[in-house]
Parts: sequence; structure tokens; C-alpha cells
Amino acid sequence: MKLKIYGSGCKKCQQLTANAKEAAEALGLTVDIEKITDVNAIIDEGVMRTPALGVDDNIVIEGKVASAEEIQKLLKT
Repeated sequence: MKLKIYGSGCKKCQQLTANAKEAAEALGLTVDIEKITDVNAIIDEGVMRTPALGVDDNIVIEGKVASAEEIQKLLKT
């Protein structure tokens, strides 16, 4: 499973990354986490508000720091 974190690398982006890792570990999933920090690349993906989380090339969270529990629910589906 591939997760992408979209954002500038700010504190909120770092927290979203940590929460995504925690969620994946809790579910026993092996994930590849990629951080997208280039503004043009973020816009090209259609992300208008950061931080954002993509799961297998689908944007599932945008403009907020989701908790590990919220991310777990998304990863289960």
C-alpha cells in the first residue's frame, strides 16, 4: 500500500505522517510513505488544502490532520 503525504513539511504535515504510520502499524500493514512537498506537484494532484493524505493515488483526507483512528478506518476499506 502506498501513502502520500501532501504538504510543505510543517508541523501539521509531520503529525499527519506520524498518525498514518501509527494507523498502518496498528493494522499490521506494510506501507510505503512518500512525502510530496513541491507546490506544483501538490496542485497537479488536485490538492487545494494541505496537509492531505493519499492512499494508492486517491486523495482521502485534505486540509486537516486526521487522527490515527480516522486513518485506520480509511485503510480498512
